[in-house]
Amino acid sequence: MNTENDDFHNEQGDLGPSKSQLKREAEELQALGKRMTELRPDQQAKLPIDDRLRAAIEEYGRIRANGAKRRHMQYIGKLMRDADAEAIRAVVDRFDSASALHNQLFHDMERWRERLIEEGNEALQAFIESHPNADIQHLRQLVRNAQRERAREQSPTHARKLFRYIRELNDL
Repeated sequence: MNTENDDFHNEQGDLGPSKSQLKREAEELQALGKRMTELRPDQQAKLPIDDRLRAAIEEYGRIRANGAKRRHMQYIGKLMRDADAEAIRAVVDRFDSASALHNQLFHDMERWRERLIEEGNEALQAFIESHPNADIQHLRQLVRNAQRERAREQSPTHARKLFRYIRELNDL
């Protein structure tokens, strides 16, 4: 008698997630899909997604009717079930200016710019070691121009150019 009861509980315990849990997961995937549609096209190109999902995201940008947008977002959520949501979320967080990761990367880039202008060659060497794909000659020129500009107390045009180059190297 006891074994029948145990079998019943094992079957009951293996029911899987509740309907509410499945709905929450679907809504989370749709929210991530929505964040993906808000990225620039060059950022979307860097997402680790398959061609069907990429095409659905591109299509979403062309839809104007609210009801159609809602249905298409559900479709994107459905396609997201087969995707690696954590890998996608990591990339989206990197580009999403509201995320803590993006803010940290932005502040790191600002610190690099300040170090390059203030410290000169030591900081330049450290930057080159941490960013081996940097164009060294171009970087040196940007740093020299920004240093001259700061010494003359001019507007920070070259400092901004240096920051844009640092940001380009960091793919933001």
